[in-house]
Amino acid sequence: MQITANQAHLKSWVQVPENSDFPIQNLPFGVVSTLTHPEHKFVAVRIGDHVLNLATLANEGYFNDLPFTAHVFQQDFLNPIMKYGKLAIRALRNRISELLQEENNSFRLQQEHHTALIPVTSVHTHLPVQIGDYTDFYSSKEHATNVGIMFRDPANALLPNWLWIPVGYHGRASSVIPSGHDVIRPKGQIKPDDNADPIYAPSRQIDFELEMGFITFDGKPLGQQITTAEAEDHIFGLCLFNDWSARDIQKWEYVPLGPFLAKNFASSMSCWIVTLDALQPFATSTPAQHPDVLSYLKFEGNKSYDIQLEVAIEIPAQPEKVVSQSNFKYMYWNMAQQLAHHTVNGCNIRCGDLMGSGTISGPTPDSYGSMLELAWKGTKPIQMPDGSERRFIQDNDTVIMRGYCQNNGVKIGFGEVRSKLLPSI
Repeated sequence: MQITANQAHLKSWVQVPENSDFPIQNLPFGVVSTLTHPEHKFVAVRIGDHVLNLATLANEGYFNDLPFTAHVFQQDFLNPIMKYGKLAIRALRNRISELLQEENNSFRLQQEHHTALIPVTSVHTHLPVQIGDYTDFYSSKEHATNVGIMFRDPANALLPNWLWIPVGYHGRASSVIPSGHDVIRPKGQIKPDDNADPIYAPSRQIDFELEMGFITFDGKPLGQQITTAEAEDHIFGLCLFNDWSARDIQKWEYVPLGPFLAKNFASSMSCWIVTLDALQPFATSTPAQHPDVLSYLKFEGNKSYDIQLEVAIEIPAQPEKVVSQSNFKYMYWNMAQQLAHHTVNGCNIRCGDLMGSGTISGPTPDSYGSMLELAWKGTKPIQMPDGSERRFIQDNDTVIMRGYCQNNGVKIGFGEVRSKLLPSI
């Protein structure tokens, strides 16, 4: 089935502000509720500064020839529509695109008589996916190298396995939160003095991690693997992802098993899921991989995506400051390889699973994806607009991440993921 919704020439009868993240070529999916009825959630698509209520369209018969039943658009999460699989979602997005195109006068005229199109200022956005399992990868060579230089032998910054496998760990799905929800500074064991016993205290080194997340359709049954050639058939879409980290807790606990309390207190995701279909015009090559990867990790074609990313910090009563500008295309291991490795032992992937890319760092200091790197373990503090400095995130700071793709006159974006750090309780 062709993707007809991506064509660069398409225009919508819905007014889309210039430089919007959400033109007709995007049409990301989310779950919202109106301010007047916050208890009634429904599936929506974002177009400009409006959302389109898909439950209303389904009830009015616009999807009758598609495989979906109307009730799946009146759910708390996207999982019920994702259960229909990639081709069904493609047909749905193509249909929505047709309805919103400027030459579709029949739908445009009827728009005056129903309430499907709602200003985004009149809705609440919610966590879009019921996340069953969450896996976080460690797939940026620049990030892994920087951390290795800081914490290990600079001459052997990458561990021996890093260039052979997409390293990952299983995170905590219950603490994934949507953009706009505050994060409370966590407590745990830290070891401020290397020569003394650890103490129990609030973390003193809260950090962000600039990541992208991808959401899966159903995978294969337990015991079967997904190949790199099949991987993208099992990926619904992408979101911005801030995998918060407590670096001092992490430093003490991570040997020998890996992340635990330093990571599972909160991870923030953006609320609009941009489909992998919508990203196809922005596909690009993966960085050269040496040594040559093992057979199950080999792939063909462009599996990376040119997504421009930025991180800003906003402190009370001050304008935000952009502290990092990076790109998803820097990732050494691509999503197809990550999913192939995740399932090579027969691990089953389910609808609504979340995979974090790992911190996205580029080749220059201004493209690093964490405060650990940007401030280089606290030795190069970042100057803020009020003259204060940041080595890590302080109480009442807000971290904002944004991302977008742009070429051939088309820009599609992810909106933002925004979270404020509150004091420990």
